[in-house]
Amino acid sequence: MNHPSELKYVGTHEWARQEDDLIVTGISDHAQDSLGDLVYVEIPEVGSTVTAGEPTGVVESVKTASDIHAPVSGIVVEINPALEDDPEIINTDPYGKGWIYKIRPDNPSELDALLSADDYVASLD
Repeated sequence: MNHPSELKYVGTHEWARQEDDLIVTGISDHAQDSLGDLVYVEIPEVGSTVTAGEPTGVVESVKTASDIHAPVSGIVVEINPALEDDPEIINTDPYGKGWIYKIRPDNPSELDALLSADDYVASLD
């Protein structure tokens, strides 16, 4: 499994990366591997308010569906339009082209409360 050390992680298997004043988020390699081939991604609308730890969308695979949780609170400012036609991008590149949405955080320090890659990997055992 690949879990880049520069990212922060949520125990519910989302990742977060700060890019300037935005937080980019997606689901972890572990999550996409556990779900299997993704067939649909429900993404919050641009302009939606999200709350850290609360469900914001759903990823569906041939096996099951799973909620996507916000890593931080804020406003969704961009979504990944490629996922509408090609959700399996998450399976092949969960930390790159498979990002799901970007948040302008209310409180950027919420990122500090998330798990490091090592802590996230340890939580998987």
